[in-house]
Amino acid sequence: MKLPAASRGASVTEQSGTTRLRQGFGAEASEEREVCPTEALGVTEEISDFVASSGYEFFPPKAVNLAKRCIIDGLGVMVAGMREPSAQIIRKYVHTTGGAQESTILGRGKERAPAHLAALVNGIAGHAMDWDDTALSTTPDRGVLLHPTVPPLAAGLAIGEGVHASGRELLTAFLLGFEVECKLAEAISTEHRIRGFHTTGTCGIFGAVVTASKLMRLPRDRVRMALGIAASMSAGIDVQLGTMTKPLHAGRAAENGVVAARLASMGFEANAEALEGHKGFFQAYGPTFDTKRIRGRLGSPFSILDPGSSIKPYPCGVVGQVVMDSMRDLLNINPFRPEDVRRIRVTTSSNILPPAGPLKYRKAENALQGKFCVPFQMAAMVIRHKAGMMEFTDDFVKSPEVQDMMDRVETAVDPSFDALGRNRYMSVIEAHLRNGDVIKGKSPETVRGSPGNPLTREDLLAKFNDCVRETLGGDQEEKLIATVDSVETLTDVAELVRRASVD
Repeated sequence: MKLPAASRGASVTEQSGTTRLRQGFGAEASEEREVCPTEALGVTEEISDFVASSGYEFFPPKAVNLAKRCIIDGLGVMVAGMREPSAQIIRKYVHTTGGAQESTILGRGKERAPAHLAALVNGIAGHAMDWDDTALSTTPDRGVLLHPTVPPLAAGLAIGEGVHASGRELLTAFLLGFEVECKLAEAISTEHRIRGFHTTGTCGIFGAVVTASKLMRLPRDRVRMALGIAASMSAGIDVQLGTMTKPLHAGRAAENGVVAARLASMGFEANAEALEGHKGFFQAYGPTFDTKRIRGRLGSPFSILDPGSSIKPYPCGVVGQVVMDSMRDLLNINPFRPEDVRRIRVTTSSNILPPAGPLKYRKAENALQGKFCVPFQMAAMVIRHKAGMMEFTDDFVKSPEVQDMMDRVETAVDPSFDALGRNRYMSVIEAHLRNGDVIKGKSPETVRGSPGNPLTREDLLAKFNDCVRETLGGDQEEKLIATVDSVETLTDVAELVRRASVD
């Protein structure tokens, strides 16, 4: 099997340059290298060569099987997310724009829209519930890389349907998009997130443009231009967490990836070194990047294998999953009723709580804020012993019993957890009961749903059922699962899209 040039160990000339130390997470310091000009050149070219020269046969069976899991999960959250207000508003917006009826908007209605706008709607729906998967870093200098499935999948379905791509072509393009976006999120300076950029938007666009470019069979020089165009369309800021605009980041990443690929196919030009060049993506958004995390690393190993994808059991920010599992386990061992609670104390790390962590709301006022609110998540688990679609609703969040329980939850940061690194998520819960008892619970070592503690096939399909049963119904749901399981045999991706939509 012939490997793409980028994965055969492309030679990089190392020149002496400066390094600088940044204060790391906790007590340790991490080194971020200043990139010298010669060393940095060629990143955009290396990615475009890798994308253009990689075929289905390049991916090991495990990577293909994991891609199918991601696609099942991604389709499920897209269909479920269509019921969210953000997706409904975007669908109304698309109705006003007109244009060619090229690609299908998933879920109910079988509406069609221009490919880039279908990608926009499906992308927003996929992230609307914050139930889509997450790539978590395995290095202690950073935590969440990005939500890797929705941008390339939304772009891939929109373009794949239009060009009548095969299932193998979709899998190949999706895996390439997943690979590139994750490697870019790993390589860019941690300052990118500290500044407030949301990588699902800023790096997810590269997953989308790679997937779209591959399905459009663009040659390497046009892939390079598509990457350059996308670099100027990258956007997303963390201030939007807990609002409708957070899922817009995923939708726009998918939409702009499609637009960038189409423009490149028509001859539109961009800087050929838009990622690594002077005042390019890395410098403007970074302001530095580590070449060793991307040069010669594409496909070595594949990001879908390492760090892999974490499929969420709960529809909220990934860092809150471990806190809810801690309360779930505590209640299973030592059950108590809401009226028994005097106060609950959650001790965790600063990669979860503000000001650095994303769970920033002290008291949620609606479902979107509840996705980033530890007190609400604790209230849901105590009151209903679960936190699913029916708990993350405005009515439940605003209910008197939930509002009252949130007032009884306090949070704190433990520096010893911080010292473990930003890629570790730990929590301890103390439930102080009115009878004087104090019940303590601790989080598992690995996040449930992560590669180290993955959801079972049964759990994955149970989540999928929760997502699609009200829209698709049992028979179509089973056919959709079977189609994804054998997607490599499809001659036309349109069949997969058809299974994920109804009249």
